[in-house]
Amino acid sequence: MKAVIDTSVWISALISVDSSARELLRMVFAKRVFPQMSATLFVEYESVMQREEIRTRIPLKDDETKELFSAYLSMCRWNNIYYTWRPNLKDEGDDFLVELAVASGAEAIVTYNTKDFQDTELLFEYRVLTPERIVKELL
Repeated sequence: MKAVIDTSVWISALISVDSSARELLRMVFAKRVFPQMSATLFVEYESVMQREEIRTRIPLKDDETKELFSAYLSMCRWNNIYYTWRPNLKDEGDDFLVELAVASGAEAIVTYNTKDFQDTELLFEYRVLTPERIVKELL
């Protein structure tokens, strides 16, 4: 399954050992989920991972986190976004996730903030799922 994995899910996978987000990460490495990546999402991942309040909660050492991130990135399929329209989500900071989902043909956006993706003006062929939901569906 091709999926756009929101930053909150990636960070949760790093922090929470026994979470659905961590299980989703295992599915990525088992090649059951194919994460989609763009320059914007990459920059957001890096920015959030470098926050001190996040770094102190990750049980890995900094070099281990970097190694895991590199391994994760090697599993990602990179996509270029060639258009500049905006889906007009409630949280405009999430618009780029929809753009990535559309450009990549992803089947799902995986996020904890599913409500932020409701009631948009533009409709596309992807689902918005929580990590728990996608893990349950794929097991």
